[in-house]
Amino acid sequence: MVETVALLAAGGEALAGGDWAAARGAFGESVGIEATAEGLAGLGNAHWWLGEVRDAFSCWERAYAKFRRSEPAQAVFMALGLSLLYDANFGDRAAAKGWAARAVRLAQSVQDPVVSAWASLAKGGSADDPAEVAVWSEAAHGVGVKAEDRDLELCALSMWGSALINLGQVTDGTALLDEALAGALGGEGANLDTVVFTSCLLMRSCIRGADFVRVAQWTRSLDEFIEQYGCPYLHATCRASYGAVLVATGDWRRAEGELTAAVELARDAMPAVQAEAAAFLADLRLAQGRVGEAQRLLSGFEDRSIVRPVLADAYLAAGQTAMAVSVARRQLDTLETQCLEEARLREVLGEACLITGNSKGAADEAAQLAALGARTDSGLITARAERLAGRALVAQGKQAEAVAHLSAAQAQFGRLEMPLEVARTRMSLATALAAQEPEPAVAEARIALTVFEELGASSDADAAAAWLRSAGAAAARVGPRGLGLLTKRERDVLAVLAEGLPNPEIAARLYISRRTVEHHVASILSKLGLRNRTEAASYAAHNPTEK
Repeated sequence: MVETVALLAAGGEALAGGDWAAARGAFGESVGIEATAEGLAGLGNAHWWLGEVRDAFSCWERAYAKFRRSEPAQAVFMALGLSLLYDANFGDRAAAKGWAARAVRLAQSVQDPVVSAWASLAKGGSADDPAEVAVWSEAAHGVGVKAEDRDLELCALSMWGSALINLGQVTDGTALLDEALAGALGGEGANLDTVVFTSCLLMRSCIRGADFVRVAQWTRSLDEFIEQYGCPYLHATCRASYGAVLVATGDWRRAEGELTAAVELARDAMPAVQAEAAAFLADLRLAQGRVGEAQRLLSGFEDRSIVRPVLADAYLAAGQTAMAVSVARRQLDTLETQCLEEARLREVLGEACLITGNSKGAADEAAQLAALGARTDSGLITARAERLAGRALVAQGKQAEAVAHLSAAQAQFGRLEMPLEVARTRMSLATALAAQEPEPAVAEARIALTVFEELGASSDADAAAAWLRSAGAAAARVGPRGLGLLTKRERDVLAVLAEGLPNPEIAARLYISRRTVEHHVASILSKLGLRNRTEAASYAAHNPTEK
């Protein structure tokens, strides 16, 4: 008994300090002696932070059963967590609703307003009506303030803000999300899960509104937390969204690791969650010019609405224009398309029109995009509309008018901190300027080429270099710089990878975690432009002199 108490205390201390492996060891040993509710809950928390999702859920469900018999209030919190996480990690709305209902019913028997308020967050997390969610979360926030429960206050504030955004009250909702995450990172809450909850809701809400600047700013604010505790985007959906933001804002090295982790986290999830993770990773592959890999990632998810815009882009990149148009039109004919998805599909249709010489069709799609941008007050959609309008005008021989639209698009993409889109717009601007202002046109194309090279956008870089050569300008591609691109630790991983060892053995050899090995391998493949571990091993064998 004394030994179990000491192990539980050690596990709790390790969790508080972010030493997840030590927490797993202490709680695991404790459960081995006696499977207490506290030990199982702590072990589940350690598994969760380490990315061992199935093990975490197993522990939490066992802990719930034990708390249900001894401490009903704690059982409510276990049910709350299971409800929120079944939705966020697995996309299992039925299980989420079931656990939320259980939390609410148990809270009624406890008769504690704070416990009931927490249960209402479970109900809100699984509800479909944002108006109801706003009412419940606002009430829970009031309870948290009155009881001075800062974790409840901040989590409720965050859910309230998310609900307001879903109701179209973007400014008010965003302000609440900002306030909640500021309080969580400021240490007001006693629980690290509060940072996870508030940062994930802000991430998902900003992705829906394409507010990449806000996410990028908060990501920088999270750096200290990440350094101490690890990435707070522990849900598959949030991890995938975080990776998508990193792609959009140009941090492709980190995006590679986060999206690979998201795909792994989603492996046991419902198809909707798997499809989202696959779509975001496929988007990165398209940006890198790895079209075949993108298409393989999307295989099996073709009927998912979140996949359709990426799939249409992939067909376009593969030269299958008719297939791209078919996918885009079929998706636009449904009632499931969100605003950002519609914008991307219309840009695909506009691009297809330009490829087939239909400049009027491209202009029509640009007009529809502009109307959509005005209706939604979306800077991203407006930027896409301006760019497509400019490209249509170039095709019609109206270069002077095109420059104004393309300059506006470039500025807007710049404000959104989207370097790939800025560089792509520069190339369109170069084409518009070429006839009348060849020197500025070449300058724009050179800047774009540099950005493409730095990002690793190989197809765009090839196209920019070809454009420069056609303009009579020197355009040598920098190309891969071999092992010089890799960090020392990545070179260490590559050296062991060349021996054919699997990730667990690489982790043991280098005294790092398996997850860290996964991130390093993904980064190595991305930086060297390799498709798989076999190619990486071959590359290492054929480049023994590079250190």
